[in-house]
Amino acid sequence: MIYSLRGKVFAKDGDTVIVDVHDVGYQVLVSHINDYEEGQEVLLYTYNVVREDEQYLVGFSSLDEKSVFLSLIKVKGLGPKSAIGALSSTTPQEVVNAIASNNVAYLKKLPGIGAKAAAQIILDLKGQLTGGEKGDPTVYDEVYEALKGLGFKGAAIDRVLATINEPGASAEEILRLALNKLRK
Repeated sequence: MIYSLRGKVFAKDGDTVIVDVHDVGYQVLVSHINDYEEGQEVLLYTYNVVREDEQYLVGFSSLDEKSVFLSLIKVKGLGPKSAIGALSSTTPQEVVNAIASNNVAYLKKLPGIGAKAAAQIILDLKGQLTGGEKGDPTVYDEVYEALKGLGFKGAAIDRVLATINEPGASAEEILRLALNKLRK
């Protein structure tokens, strides 16, 4: 198992970087490709994916990101490419916070994560990931229902709630934030 790679970014190709480690180039799938520049010295923590028909390395800039990734791939229906794709538009802490606060709307906005996958992530990982701020798991549901009662459409509510990730906030605070965004 390859735990980490330290070397220079030789090239970027799509969503992978080629890391030159003592004249050996390793192609590594990463979440935030724009964080890497050719010639940059990097340390990537890695996860080796071995399947019957493919083999590749997934790289992480921090152990937190790797930890969240490893948790996500344990979720039924989520593979390594879906998990790294989801991490490409957020931070590990935001994912942990969304799970801790039961924010399905936030998880649904991540690439490759639909409503079913978001619900499955919360079901499988709730209480397992540490470091996230704990929030009342029913707050986002309450806010959703309140906004629906005020006449807002479900798609608009989901879009706005996906941008609000405040685990310690009360339903009233989240409702106020959502209303401000919906009025714009």
